[in-house]
This record gives sequence, structure tokens and C-alpha cells, in this order.
Amino acid sequence: MSATRSLHLAVALDGPAQYDATYYVDLARLAERGTLDFVTLGDSFARPGLDALAVLSRVAPGTERIGLVPTVTTTHTEPLHVSASVATLDWVSRGRAGWMVGVSATAAEARLFGRRPAAPPGDLWREAGEVADVVARLWDGREDDAEVHDTSTDRFVDRGEPHHVDFRGRTFSVRGPSFAPRPPQGRPVTVVDGSAGPGRETAARYADVVLLRAQTPEQAAGHRADIRRRAAAHGRDPDTLRVLVSLVVDLGAGESAPEPGLAAGPPLAGGGPHFSGGPVDLAGLITRWHGEGAADGFHLAPIAPHRDLERIVNGTVALLQHRSCFRTFYPGGTLREHLGLARPAGRYAHAGGAA
Repeated sequence: MSATRSLHLAVALDGPAQYDATYYVDLARLAERGTLDFVTLGDSFARPGLDALAVLSRVAPGTERIGLVPTVTTTHTEPLHVSASVATLDWVSRGRAGWMVGVSATAAEARLFGRRPAAPPGDLWREAGEVADVVARLWDGREDDAEVHDTSTDRFVDRGEPHHVDFRGRTFSVRGPSFAPRPPQGRPVTVVDGSAGPGRETAARYADVVLLRAQTPEQAAGHRADIRRRAAAHGRDPDTLRVLVSLVVDLGAGESAPEPGLAAGPPLAGGGPHFSGGPVDLAGLITRWHGEGAADGFHLAPIAPHRDLERIVNGTVALLQHRSCFRTFYPGGTLREHLGLARPAGRYAHAGGAA
């Protein structure tokens, strides 16, 4: 394994709809015990169950270090609301928030809002990219030290007015400013599934973490190289991207039936190539792919959340730690620190008060 590249591991908490937040708190605590970078929770307007962002806001006070990444659908959702909601999760979790950019591609979901059928995937992902762009601008719209809360002088906000972003996209415009203070991370981590063609360009341009699907390490390495090339073409430093392979895992090894409702296969947000075997075999696959430079890590989607996550943490992760391939403690308190990503400076910090 590379001595210079850290291994990053994340896990999806998806599965049959649950209506008890304790279920998700317990899973997140288990993942945190394994020092995983973050957990994800999928969502869509057609998905039964609770709102993913609200659920992880409940998980936040029940955990201490692990990153929390809900799917947030950008289609039919106002960017100002996306910005405020994800910023709130970052404050509630003390800097552990991210968001997975989602799109709504079905006519059934569009009808929920009384709108016309969904646009083609290319248009949806271009709009999603614009949402990611304007959301970052809104987070930057407040200076880091703008809010002083000085009761002795009755001053609440300092350093001038919040910055107007004055963003005009293809399907919306946002003047701003944001009414929420700048998040603890500056900008919460943006995660994009770059497996499909339309989403790949958006991932290369706006994502901090890119999820990809691949059947072989050679295929994964090719996808990773393509994402990094595209990011460089947009003027980004490719080394600021973290590329994770999405892998559905079944660690039951045929010894037990899947959890109720999973026999036909779950609609996992992290759906991808399927691994079936034991924790030791999974550790071997992770070590080999990462060592060959195929990916910066893995986003694992357990078939049976409780059973497989426990085996990931107590088996796979423990073995990786024993081999000095994965950390045994968190390097910091924020999700950006887990991922080795710097806290970005606000783009308006030196604008002299102009947006």
C-alpha cells in the first residue's frame, strides 16, 4: 500500500425504511468505532422513509467524530434551502457534515411538485452543478469572523454586510445573501456520484469526494485518472479530490438469510459492483486496489446493515489497522480533516466588501 496516500473508508446506511432514529444512531456509532471517514444516507422524493438530512441531524449529537453525508436532491429544491440545511447540519455536528448531490430524474417525482416531466439527465446534472456552485458561494457569503455576539456593545455582525452572490444559472438565479453564519468547515464536503457520464463532469468540477463504480482495479484506475484529468481542465488541483469506489458488500458468506425486505436486493444509493465473501477477503481486495493506485478508498454499501457493518468494523477494518493500512484514531474533528482536505478560504474574504 502506498506510504503517501491515506486510505479512506465510508459506509452507506441504506436499506429498508426505518422510522426509529436510534437505528441510525447505533449504526453510525458502530462505524465511528471503526474510525471510518463518513456514513451516507440515501434519499429521493420517491423513496419511502424519513428525510435523510433530518435523520443525520438527529444522529449528530449521538456521535462525536464520524462524518455525516445525506443525499440532498437538487432538482425541485431551492439552492438557498440546500445551503441553509447543509450548513445547519455542519453546525449541529461541529464540522462533520457533507452532502451527496442528488437529482430527480422521474416524471413521478416531478408530478409531486406539479411540474412537467423531468429534464434529460444531462440537463439535470448541469443544474445540479450550478446548485453546488451557488451553495458554495452562499456559504462563502459570510466572513468567518463576521458574527461577534457582543452584548456589551449590542453588535451581532461585524465587517460589513453579508455578500450578495448574484448568481444567474440556466434554470434559476440567486441574489443572496445567506442568512446563516459560515459553516465550521467553511464549505461542508460535497460528494458526487461520478459513475454515469452526465454526472462525471459535475463531479470533476465541483466535488470534494467522487464515487465511482468499477469491476476491476484497472477499470477503477482508468476512471480515477479521467476524473482527475477533467478536474485539472477546470483549473482544479486533482490532489484535492478523493475518489472512492462504491461496492455493495455481502459478508454473510451464505451462512444466514438477509434482513427482512432485502431478499430481492435493496435500492442502495451506493449501489455498484457486488462483493460476496468474508471480512478477510474484503480487506485483501481493499489493500490490493488501494495499493495499485486504483482508488483513494471505498464507499461500502452493506446488504445487511447491522450484520455486515459489524463485520466490516470488527473484521475488515481491524485487519487493515493491524497491517498499518488504516488509521486507528481520527486525525481531527471535522470531516475535511478526516479526508485530508484543507478548509477553504471564503472567496469574498479579500473583496473589500464587494461580492
